[in-house]
Amino acid sequence: MASRGKSETGRLRQNLEEQLDRLVAQLSDLEDCRADLDQDEYDDTKQETLEQLKEFQESLSKMVAGNMTLVSELNGMQLAIQAAISEAFKTPEVIRMFAKKQPGQLRQRLSELERDSKVGKLSVDALNQQKIEILTALNKLGEKLTPVEVEFVNKNASQALNDFVKVSANQGASEGVLAIAAEGT
Repeated sequence: MASRGKSETGRLRQNLEEQLDRLVAQLSDLEDCRADLDQDEYDDTKQETLEQLKEFQESLSKMVAGNMTLVSELNGMQLAIQAAISEAFKTPEVIRMFAKKQPGQLRQRLSELERDSKVGKLSVDALNQQKIEILTALNKLGEKLTPVEVEFVNKNASQALNDFVKVSANQGASEGVLAIAAEGT
């Protein structure tokens, strides 16, 4: 019977990760197709996706309250959803790596971005935006940032990103997520 509970927990976790991946991919696809859509279509589709993320977050909150064996996995997903809803993170790829707790891949992505910026493939503004998101995600995952990285985040973080950090640190992922999301939308 104990193995059955583990199996069900594993399937639930996999289903939740697939749902989150689908919603993040939907946001990513929307950004990729932005030029093909008129502004109203884009805004409506983005709003629908954010509503789906909010509903998903509500479901996770109910699960966290009722099943304590999944708390850490669900809280990590909630933080990623909170970041997406509050628009603290604008890069779906960063949201995905954060949700899956992949600090190594986040570091690798940061190196790739810095390289692309040096060779002129990426603007300094685009580099800075994604660098802030990646460094904040790494920090929330418990990774140690260098003093230079900490200073960069402190100097360049947006208000939405600061709100995300503040709420996730002070209230935890299971509370306050929707409050920040409501402020950002």
